[in-house]
Amino acid sequence: MKNWQRISQDSVLKNKLLTREKVFDGLRNFFKTQGFHEVETPLLVKHPGTEPYLEVFKTELVTPEKTQNAFLLTSPEYAMKKLIAGGMGDLFQICKSFRNHEGLSERHNPEFTILEWYRVNADYTKIMNDFEQLLLSLVEKIQNRTDGKITYQGKEYDISAPYTRISVAEAFEKYVGVTTDELLSVAALKKVAGSRGYQVDEETTWEGVYNQLFLNEIEPQLIDQNKPVIIYDYPASQAALSKKKDSDPRFAERFEIYLGGLELGNAFTELTDAVEQKARFEEELALRKQLGKTEYGLDQDYIDALASGLPPTGGIAVGVDRLVMLLADAQDINETIFFPAEEIFSS
Repeated sequence: MKNWQRISQDSVLKNKLLTREKVFDGLRNFFKTQGFHEVETPLLVKHPGTEPYLEVFKTELVTPEKTQNAFLLTSPEYAMKKLIAGGMGDLFQICKSFRNHEGLSERHNPEFTILEWYRVNADYTKIMNDFEQLLLSLVEKIQNRTDGKITYQGKEYDISAPYTRISVAEAFEKYVGVTTDELLSVAALKKVAGSRGYQVDEETTWEGVYNQLFLNEIEPQLIDQNKPVIIYDYPASQAALSKKKDSDPRFAERFEIYLGGLELGNAFTELTDAVEQKARFEEELALRKQLGKTEYGLDQDYIDALASGLPPTGGIAVGVDRLVMLLADAQDINETIFFPAEEIFSS
């Protein structure tokens, strides 16, 4: 049976699905009370994100004059920051985004709901604080709990501020046993990975071995924590839209948030340098081509927006479906989506 068929017979599923509405209401209330503007930007775009390891959905825009490539966006980030450059101030948006080639699973739906917010004259530490306040607000309004706790899949978590915070370098030293210099060396990282039984060879890139170790050695350690964990200060190559740290430009001001085995958000102190951003985009587009990903040009309009003067800004993308999983105590993302792709494309 599909979700729409089960609703009348399964009150537990129905309540999980209706948690979406409560989450949406809670999100809008939180940002409206802080003076944020809610905006709506295009889902169909000419230039999607340049992230090398994400794949897009490609289609065509047909007009009487011509036919041209069009894409479903992977994030509304570019358009929202153009509005900030134009003077719109603090913004948030709840919308659909699309990522291909990631499969169908308990954690992934190719069409997903994303929350993004951007705070002007702020950096990533302010966004960390925003998220801590936001989750407390949602739990209080939706679960009527004011004790700073949430129960997910049988385990109680302390969501009071501040969250556990650990840098990527600290995490690699603690869980993988490598120094900062070793973390940034492809040869050293491959040696460590090989000693732990991972398949590495001459063709293995730094990104490849980094991702193997991060996903298999570090992320599982985060599940056992009794508080949300913020992993911050990623190697600069892992944060193409983020400002590099003034104190150590080898790293960038990016963080991700984990709770109960769920990656909930990805945030930056936004890069505002148009020249540096264009160079990073060009590098990523070249890597996309090398990896055999769908090819397209960079968004020059975004570069122009940065050049016009993007103020210091902190921003984050949060997976709303995973937030709903957390608030509805759902193990499977398909229990939080009325029409999951797994059902639509099952036959």
